[in-house]
Amino acid sequence: MSTEEKKDTAPAEELGEELDEQPEAPKKEKKPKKESKKELEIREAVKDAVEKAVSEEKDKYLRLAAEYDNFRRRTQKEKESLYGDIKADVLTKFLPVYDNLERALKQETADEAYFKGVEMIMNQFNATLEKLGVTEIEALGEKFDPEKHNAVMHIEDESFGENEVVEVFQKGFKYNDKVIRFAMVKVAN
Repeated sequence: MSTEEKKDTAPAEELGEELDEQPEAPKKEKKPKKESKKELEIREAVKDAVEKAVSEEKDKYLRLAAEYDNFRRRTQKEKESLYGDIKADVLTKFLPVYDNLERALKQETADEAYFKGVEMIMNQFNATLEKLGVTEIEALGEKFDPEKHNAVMHIEDESFGENEVVEVFQKGFKYNDKVIRFAMVKVAN
């Protein structure tokens, strides 16, 4: 191709490019066709079904969330209760040691150092029980309470009041508000 031919074709190519770049004519928007009565009924039925399904799933979710919350609270309460029960059970196992120390203190002995040593051990044991939240159940002279006392004997004596505890055979203890050992007592009248 000669230079003249190139000049002749160049404007045609430029013209072609310009033609390609022209914006397209706007497309006509389709008018939405009117739905028939049957189509509207179907659309409403689908909408109702979807709403019902969403409502059911929301209800399931709320129930599951409430159930989980209840489970969490229940397990927390059981965990706290279990700790207290185990601690009370362990403390109950130490009470026979307390009883034996108490019996040792009641025995007559000529050795003052021995008596003083047992007394010091008993004081330390009482202090430890107190720190752990164990308290003695008052019984002597109190009115009999079946929630705190275990009556093993009964006497008739007019010098005492009705259902009065007159003798304690074995001390009772409670951990916080829970009785871990009932006081074994003799009750009058």
